[in-house]
Amino acid sequence: MPKNKDIKCVLIIGSGPIIIGQACEFDYSGTQSLRSLREDGIKTILINSNPATIMTDPSMADHVYLKPLTTKSIIEILKEHPEVDAVLPTMGGQTALNLCIEADEKGIWNDFNVKLIGVDIDAINICEDREEFKQLMGRIDIPVAPAKTVTSYLQGKEVAQEFGYPLVIRASYTLGGGGAGFVHRAEDFDEMLSRGLEASPIHEVLIDKALLGWKEYELELLRDRNDNVVIICTIENMDPMGIHTGDSITVAPAMTLSDKAFQKMRDMAIKMMRSIGDFAGGCNVQFAVSPDENEDVYAIEINPRVSRSSALASKATGYPIAKIATKLALGYNLDELDNQITQSTSALFEPSLDYVIVKIPRWNFDKFEGSDRTLGLQMKSVGEVMGIGRSFQEALHKATQSLEIKRNGLGADGKGYTDYDQIIDKLTHPSWDRVFVIYDAIQMGIPLSRIHEITKIDMWFLKQYEELHALDVEISKFDINNLPKDLLLEAKQKGFADRQIAHMLDCLESDVYNKREELGVNRVYKLVDTCAAEFKAETPYYYSTFEEGILSKDGEFYTSNESQVSDRKKIIVLGSGPNRIGQGIEFDYSCVHGVLAASECGYETIMINCNPETVSTDFDIADKLYFEPVFWEHIYDIIRHEKPEGVIVQLGGQTALKLAEKLDRYGIKIMGTSYEALDLAEDRGSFSRLLQENDIPYPDFGTAENADEALALADELDFPILVRPSYVLGGQGMKIVINKDELEEHVVDLLRKIPNNKLLLDHYLDGAIEAEADAICDGEDIHIIGIMEHIEPCGIHSGDSHALLPPFNLGDLVMQQIKDHTKKIALALNTVGLINIQFAIKDDKVFIIEANPRASRTVPFIAKAYKEPYVNYATKVMLGEKKVKDFNFNPRLEGYAIKQPVFSFNKFYNVNKQLGPEMKSTGESILFIDSLKDDEFYELYSRRKMYLSK
Repeated sequence: MPKNKDIKCVLIIGSGPIIIGQACEFDYSGTQSLRSLREDGIKTILINSNPATIMTDPSMADHVYLKPLTTKSIIEILKEHPEVDAVLPTMGGQTALNLCIEADEKGIWNDFNVKLIGVDIDAINICEDREEFKQLMGRIDIPVAPAKTVTSYLQGKEVAQEFGYPLVIRASYTLGGGGAGFVHRAEDFDEMLSRGLEASPIHEVLIDKALLGWKEYELELLRDRNDNVVIICTIENMDPMGIHTGDSITVAPAMTLSDKAFQKMRDMAIKMMRSIGDFAGGCNVQFAVSPDENEDVYAIEINPRVSRSSALASKATGYPIAKIATKLALGYNLDELDNQITQSTSALFEPSLDYVIVKIPRWNFDKFEGSDRTLGLQMKSVGEVMGIGRSFQEALHKATQSLEIKRNGLGADGKGYTDYDQIIDKLTHPSWDRVFVIYDAIQMGIPLSRIHEITKIDMWFLKQYEELHALDVEISKFDINNLPKDLLLEAKQKGFADRQIAHMLDCLESDVYNKREELGVNRVYKLVDTCAAEFKAETPYYYSTFEEGILSKDGEFYTSNESQVSDRKKIIVLGSGPNRIGQGIEFDYSCVHGVLAASECGYETIMINCNPETVSTDFDIADKLYFEPVFWEHIYDIIRHEKPEGVIVQLGGQTALKLAEKLDRYGIKIMGTSYEALDLAEDRGSFSRLLQENDIPYPDFGTAENADEALALADELDFPILVRPSYVLGGQGMKIVINKDELEEHVVDLLRKIPNNKLLLDHYLDGAIEAEADAICDGEDIHIIGIMEHIEPCGIHSGDSHALLPPFNLGDLVMQQIKDHTKKIALALNTVGLINIQFAIKDDKVFIIEANPRASRTVPFIAKAYKEPYVNYATKVMLGEKKVKDFNFNPRLEGYAIKQPVFSFNKFYNVNKQLGPEMKSTGESILFIDSLKDDEFYELYSRRKMYLSK
């Protein structure tokens, strides 16, 4: 059946601010969906309150409403747009589904004659209501774990008595495992039951028998109106049941599943999808499989929407699930649509992989002091990375190298655990580093059977680890001069980094690189093609690997490199790696705009990034995508292969910025602001001296490299003192101390966590107002794109502050100082591109806190509020294509825009929720107000004194 001709205008509901459990994978899905609708000439209306994402860019939809996700906002939009025919709620995670149900219950869709597409309300209710789901599974003969739904304490107690422990409590209608947990002992039951009943919006929980140690799988499916169903991807969780899928290390395709069990699971998934309602679109189904020869398969849940795993599955297979799901919602059938990668096969063709992908989550426990770091049913990670390789081992190594946690991969970096009791404890209580601890356990000689007994991780995965360790031991017997080529090649094929091999051989990383060059062990690039090279792929989406040379008939060894280098002038944009607190989706927004701007300037654009959740790693954003770790070795090989005019580092946050020094040292051109200027701004001491020379006020300061220097400095500076390390993002390690004991303790702790760092000690300006400015500079002229005033006082991290654009009570004198200082600093740093400067204002005097000559967290917010494509302009300035005076700046904002931080503290019980100089928010929303008399502003401002904590 072709497209439904009655649908001419569609409303899409976004997922709102980034929180733990619902991150930018839904912005990726929503962005794909919007592009898919517009391809069909359909008018698009978007509601989403998140200003940091590319999804809410004005270019993405015909009308973008940055409004709170409420039924009140929906009514306002539908009144303004009576032409809306349909609503697509499946792209915005649980937030969009819940809002859609609420609007349905209030009769809003009926009132405005809007129909739901992509899902139906019955399907949502069956899947979200644990009891209904269980009963449906019973009717269609799909086995599930023994379970009962309860809505009160008394019912819960009776079920616990009937089933015995351990039990699982799951709350209905929640996201990211909210309110879920294991109960191993009767004394913990009351608290967990109470938590679950409170977390569920309908105060209902499902209590089921815990399938501890069972294996967990996910299937991503698509279904059309003709009841054609395709399985896009089978994902295996390396971690067994008991750890939320969002916190699990996952692998695609499934590695340890027998064909018989896979067929059973496949048939069950299709049956489940066909039984939950009459809808066309995407679905995610989760299963548990018993770890014995029987391979019993139990259904866990089904989500009738694109899920967190849909983004991962899309990037893993190259099959754009959200894009195709949108077409199916419009009435197309799968056999009428093209495979987007081959452009010659049908979308009804199931992807087949000749490579392996590994996803590893990225956590931020350091931001949640006192939090329980044990992984369980409630999701706690803030981001994720994906590695692509020809083997599980290579993909696993590439994923660990992508995490940016100062590890070079598994083992062979001198950072592993060596204490037996500590290793056993870490295996028993899984946390963020279990992926590394398994290697440490093998290195210590703990038998695989013992590791399996504790972790319940399948022996196949553990044997893969064992092979890696055996290779590490073998290589360590040699030195750089006598290392055989076959061992070096094997190490590279298994994903070991040059740094790790250097550690094994006790030599320099550069020695290993040179040895590889000498022996001809070089990276080759392969296409992600969805069809195991059965058909020709048209999309330039690559990953790297190593392969044995093939002897040609001319007697020469050659390897197959599928990345053909063109003779066009090229620009590489470095992405920001995994999302974390302090570096989130706003840098993805900047990277996408940077790529598009460079393309407008006639460059071939090349994107390097490893984050599967983002739009920047979509295969049709840049001319070429390398899905690779943002890790020096990988980047340098791509640069040598592609030979670009230069590299843009200003748009990828601290991740890209940290690589500027290496790029500079290797003579690779950095587009825009030079490495020297970037380094000067990052080094706290050097920057303060620059302010001194330019007669710009700053708080009294000094630098220290150890505790003794810090304590001596404290005698010159008055307490309170703000301690800040260099080269960090999101206020990592920043703290206000009020006496020498606190100072010593914090400095010792900081230098243990971030060795060899230069610390800046400032006299903290108590009670000062904080403001910040973002600007574009071309080395001669400067244009300030926005000045924001924070509601919270100075001392709360700017990412955690409510901020108003434009400022609401800074006088002309203060505003002039901010403008003068911004211009002076931008020019003194020879800025070419973007710069963000933060200020503290006390007694009408403006002091400088810091300057960042790069895209900042606030640039997307300012661009959305003023309706101006500032990153596009800044990129053209960086490339030398335009000067500031070439642009006609025309900001449009009536009233004020408020940046509102959003926190995920509800995922962590008993943590310190006070705010301070270290950032803790996971996302943000935007709120427009007409005047300062607005009730929301008045309430925020009246509470400003509460926020300050030391």
